[in-house]
This record gives sequence, structure tokens and C-alpha cells, in this order.
Amino acid sequence: MGVALICPPQNPVLRLSCPLISFPMGRTVVVLGGGISGLAASYHLIRAPCPPKVILVEGSKRLGGWIRSVRGSDGAIFELGPRGIRPAGALGARTLLLGVWRAGFRAWLGARSAACPGRPPGCPEQVPVCRRCATPPTLWPQVASLAMDSLCRGVFAGNSRELSIRSCFPSLFQAEQTHRSILLGLLLGAGRSPQPDSSLIRQARAERWSQWSLRGGMEMLPQALHTHLISKGVTVLRGQPVCGLSLQPEGRWKVSLGDSSLEADHIISAIPASVLSKLLPAEAAPLAHVLSTITAVSVAVVNLQYRGARLPVQGFGHLVPSSEDPSVLGIVYDSVAFPEQDGNAPGLRVTVMLGGSWLQMLEASSHELSQELFQQQAQEAVATQLGLKEKPSHCLVHLHKNCIPQYTLGHWQKLESAMQFLTAQRLPLTLAGASYEGVAVNDCIESGRQAAVTVLGTEPNS
Repeated sequence: MGVALICPPQNPVLRLSCPLISFPMGRTVVVLGGGISGLAASYHLIRAPCPPKVILVEGSKRLGGWIRSVRGSDGAIFELGPRGIRPAGALGARTLLLGVWRAGFRAWLGARSAACPGRPPGCPEQVPVCRRCATPPTLWPQVASLAMDSLCRGVFAGNSRELSIRSCFPSLFQAEQTHRSILLGLLLGAGRSPQPDSSLIRQARAERWSQWSLRGGMEMLPQALHTHLISKGVTVLRGQPVCGLSLQPEGRWKVSLGDSSLEADHIISAIPASVLSKLLPAEAAPLAHVLSTITAVSVAVVNLQYRGARLPVQGFGHLVPSSEDPSVLGIVYDSVAFPEQDGNAPGLRVTVMLGGSWLQMLEASSHELSQELFQQQAQEAVATQLGLKEKPSHCLVHLHKNCIPQYTLGHWQKLESAMQFLTAQRLPLTLAGASYEGVAVNDCIESGRQAAVTVLGTEPNS
């Protein structure tokens, strides 16, 4: 495939699917959604000894979902979505295996952990949140509140008072349940599962990678998966939004695509839960209602490039608590993590994430969400928090509407209700993607793998 690799796992409790089945030859599986979850599901389906016929349907013209990379005129890489993947844990190791199958990736660069001297990792100088790094022990509850607020904003772009710790950070929940202490549970390795092994995984551990990416950008991963799927006979339909799903008398699905339709023995849905809820037939009304309550929030991503500039700090970035700046979720120091993606001219790349209650209020009030507004907010944040007051040489602004699902209180009960309905009705439907059990790239890839396992009734070939 000719691409080059630059070098908190979750333990899902529920599997959102009908009971395990084993497909005889000639059966058809339609995968809805060409993001990384749908691509991963399709990839694992075709690895079966007798794989079903697989049709991947994507409503837009491109694959990869929120993963998107743009190359500047000087060769610099700008990530509009996820910019790195963590290799830690079993899920991280499985993703590494996925990224290098068939030795397709020839070289890689791994980003090692980097911390600021004398400060906790992720607490750079000149950032308002660091004023609390030296807080006396009597005020640690305040620190915990700030840390959790920042973490929920950084990962979910959400409100820590509304999100479910059990669903958003299951490793923390399991640690506390097992040892009655989050810190003790994490130190003792609560919830850790056996990890796969390979030479690349061992190298990542030895070199202490904190994340990895691809030399040409993260989008090379879905592009490589697409190429592989086509070579294995998977039918990939792009620019084909699904208009509706209906069950035929014999139990098969009819997938309506506007002027045409498909028939499927089983569907893997890797589209957002709220989108799927509008497509389900009347027979699945209870499931549709549950899925409609899994909402998502928007995030504005602003990529900035400064020629000849240097950061006054080290590290991979910082998160910003809502009390410091309600508009800024965090700032990523792209050039520190992956300097190989800086391009030909010397410069500095940073990415500002905007969202939270500030953006939600703007959306609710029908305020004009212009690129100028987001660029101004981002430049002010970089000037205030990093001291970069000069005008950037390059700027990209993208608003990702409803891109991060919100696992609000009671989310796990919604998943349990959905699973019970699928099991009781024996619907030939499996749910995958970020709406359910993890929004990180590793989680989405694992959800696709688990969906394939459910459909096949067994693990795909290694």
C-alpha cells in the first residue's frame, strides 16, 4: 500500500448486536458508514475463512469519517480530525496490527512521552490552568474537579456534570469498583487484558510511544483500508446516503438508496445512533427511540501555522478547563508530536479545538458561525496561552457538526436496553461506531472488529 507509519483503552461491557450467527456462503452483509468503524468491520469480515459478500455504503463522497488530513503547499500536514493514535493497551496493540497488516507500512515514527520539567505532564508554562499545579493538598478536590472538567472537555467536548464516568471512562469506573480507589486500581492494573504481540508493538513499548500517526497524515489509514477492501472484492458505494431500512417477509433487509436499493441478510450500522434512529422501520420503534436520545456535540478545529516561531513550552498540548476559557477545549502542539509533518519550510503547527457550552449556545441562538469568528478565538487563545502574538502564516478552519457523541448519565442503561431489544427481536442488525462504547480511534476500530466477530460467530483470521 506504500504508506509510511509515524510512529485510555476501554473494556466494553456490552455488545450491541443480535446473538452470534454463522453465515453460510452466499450471504450478504451491508455495512452502513465508511468511517473508520465501518472500514474496520468490513476488513475483519473479509478475513473469515468463508467470508460473506460485503457491501460498504457511505453517504458522502469520501471515506474515513472525521479522519481527514490536508497537505499544505510547503508539504506540512494538517489534521482536521484525530491526529494520532495511542498504542497503549490491548486496543492500541490491535490497532497497530491493523495499521501494518501485510507489511504494507514500511517505516514509522513514534511520538514519545514529553513532560515539562518540574510540572505534571500536560501542564505547560504560561497556560492559565497551571496556576493550580502547585495547589496545597487541602484543595485537591478543586484540582480533581478542574482535571475532570478538562478531561471531559478534551475527550468528549462535553460537560463533566452531565457525562457518565462509567460510560466515558470505564477504566476509571472499573478501577474504583474493584479496589474502591481510582488511583490504587490504576496502579494495580484493574481491567487490563492480555495484549497481542508483534515486533512493532514491542518497539512501541521499548521506545515509549505515547501515540503514532502516518507520515502522510492519519487519512492514509482509511485510504489504505479502502484499497485493501477493493482488492478483496468488497463493493464500496460512496455518495449513496441511505434513505430507509425495511424488513422483508423472509427476514432480509431492504436498504433504500434513493433511486436504488440493496438487499442484505445482516446489517452492521456504523453511522451515528441518531441518524440510524431515523432510518429504522416501525417494527424497531423502541430501538429507534433509545438511539435518538444519544446526541452529539460540534467542535471547531482551527489549524494554525507560524513561520519561524518556537513554542515557549514542550509537551503535546494542554487542555483548558471551562472556568478558564469556555470556548477553548485545548491546544495541540502538532510540531512537537510529529515534527516530520512540518513540511519543507521551518515553522510551527498548532491546533486549537473550540467547542463546549460556548459553541452550543451559539448554535442554539442561530448565531452566525463564521470562519472569521473561529479564527479570531483561536488566535486569541494561542496569543494568551502560548505567547504567539504574530499573525499565522497559514490557517484552516473547519466546523465538525455533531461529531462527538455524548455519553450522558444513564448511557450504559440505553445500551443495555438496545441490546435486549436486538436479542429479543432477533433483528439481523449489529451496532458499531463512536455512539456506543468509545469515541477514540482505537475504540471505533475495536467496535468494528467486534461487530464482525458477532456476524461471523468467530474471530477472523490473524
